[in-house]
Amino acid sequence: MIKYTTILKKFREQGEKTGWTYIEVPAELAQQLKPNNKKSFRVKITLDGAAFEAVAMIPMGEGAFIMAINATMRKSIGKQKGDSVAVTAEIDEKGYELNADFVACLEDDPKANEYFYSLPKGHQNYFSKWIDSAKAIETKTKRITNSITYLSREMGYGEMIRGLKKEI
Repeated sequence: MIKYTTILKKFREQGEKTGWTYIEVPAELAQQLKPNNKKSFRVKITLDGAAFEAVAMIPMGEGAFIMAINATMRKSIGKQKGDSVAVTAEIDEKGYELNADFVACLEDDPKANEYFYSLPKGHQNYFSKWIDSAKAIETKTKRITNSITYLSREMGYGEMIRGLKKEI
């Protein structure tokens, strides 16, 4: 387990990370969690005492990592870019589990199911996390339906989100 205090930062222009709010994990601390590792892995963290599971540690070169701090996490701690945050982190052996209702619906559509499981694990997680982030059951249901529809057309998460924005 590691414990430290850091500042919330935000990428201006960084490819797919543009606009992300994140915290840095210095190489020496990352090495304490997972020695000699240079690939992404999941951790359980607390930010100012608020607990989160299956948070990705993303390598940034020379042994340093970052963790994206999404809007839900920021809202729960009441912090934004430039604020100081107390962090504890440990390896999350459990990892992320796909939304059970989504998986059940996928099984009813063989084409969507086949395409979904052909995607990299991280891309599969985008769909499930988007569904899980809905608060109302109606919104979750609509998101599952949209996901199945786009997957059956062999379209990924990004294509789906862009398609849904055009429909509005």
